[in-house]
Amino acid sequence: MAGNRLHKIGSVFSRTRNLLRIGVVEKPLWFDVYAAFPPRREPVYKVTRPRYGKVQDVIRPIFYPEDEVRARFYKVYGSGPRPFDLSQSNYKSTCQRFVEKYNELKQEGKIEEEKLFEETGKALLAAGILLPRRGMDKVAPQDHQDAETRDSGLHLHLQTVLEEMQEKKDQEGQTPEPAEKQKENPLS
Repeated sequence: MAGNRLHKIGSVFSRTRNLLRIGVVEKPLWFDVYAAFPPRREPVYKVTRPRYGKVQDVIRPIFYPEDEVRARFYKVYGSGPRPFDLSQSNYKSTCQRFVEKYNELKQEGKIEEEKLFEETGKALLAAGILLPRRGMDKVAPQDHQDAETRDSGLHLHLQTVLEEMQEKKDQEGQTPEPAEKQKENPLS
């Protein structure tokens, strides 16, 4: 009977009676009582159909005030680098900490509503919680002129290092000749 739609045909009593006739099930305790005192109206599965068009229950969407903050948090910061650790009962996600700090700062009333989101991020950063923005590079953007001056300075530094290495190599190139001769004639 499990996994089929026979529960829609007949009542529980009629289906059980038929299964008893075939010998598939044992007689349940309630069967004799039901046979002796049947209900006035047999309970049969019926699809209820509305009389006048579709009847819809008005179910209001459930939104809490912090849902807007959470949505904005995930839009700006994403879900983070690590998955949630639900094995610990006292685990608080970064988003939950953000929402709590947001509500705390909002109750203080010192910060304007427009700046509250950014100030909450700064407060968490001061507390040691990093909030990397979503979709941004890990490297801070640089001005083009700044990059050129750094590159030219780096290039000069690399040139001097390479020149020093070349000089050391030239000096070492003159002294290893006797060592090479020893390798050719190890007995001499």
